[in-house]
Amino acid sequence: MGFRSYGDGLPGIDPSTLIGRLIVLEGPDFVGRSTQAAMLSNWLESLGHAVVATGLSRSELCQEGLRQAKSGHTLGRKTMSLFYATDFADRLENQIIPALRAGYHVISDRYFYSICARDIVRGADPQWLEGVYGFSLIPDLVIYLKVEVDDLVPRALFGKGFNYWESGMDLALGDNLFDSFRAYQSRLITQLDRMAEQYGFSEVDASRDPEEIFHDIQRLVAPALATPPLEVAS
Repeated sequence: MGFRSYGDGLPGIDPSTLIGRLIVLEGPDFVGRSTQAAMLSNWLESLGHAVVATGLSRSELCQEGLRQAKSGHTLGRKTMSLFYATDFADRLENQIIPALRAGYHVISDRYFYSICARDIVRGADPQWLEGVYGFSLIPDLVIYLKVEVDDLVPRALFGKGFNYWESGMDLALGDNLFDSFRAYQSRLITQLDRMAEQYGFSEVDASRDPEEIFHDIQRLVAPALATPPLEVAS
């Protein structure tokens, strides 16, 4: 059947020319998306599939500007929302779609869903966001790494620690990074849970060992790989 978009899609794109697969890993901060994305990429490549990996804030157009904006904490919420939407649109047009057209499997560490969840927690109108992201391709599979906030706290403590944005400090949810992190991530998980139902995510219990999680991911991805490895355009 080929790819479809949530809305009108990007102009000038013929979905019938996109022959790769788009697999998205979603979940809150510290849930282990990057680890699972790397394991999935390695597994697919071992099966003979060509893979491209992407993620938020990785467009050549916006990556540096977003980094500076997050460091300065000076842009308004709607401006930041549209900045992230621009980053996503640029990656979709210049990274994801060309890779799919060439027959690659694209592994996306988060998609527009995480951006929307963050924006909704900060007061954005969900219907407005659906309109903004109507150009987005519908992925072949969205795997939601699901945890409770109590699972995230030790990972943050023994990982890179709490930072301003991952703790939602701009929302004044607590007097310190720890309390704000718990409150913000709880709200984020609530929104992701709602999106899992709305968009039909495939949920995986991410409170377990990474290998156990990955075995479940393999079982979910395998049906999309029933055909032989795709011919990759040179």
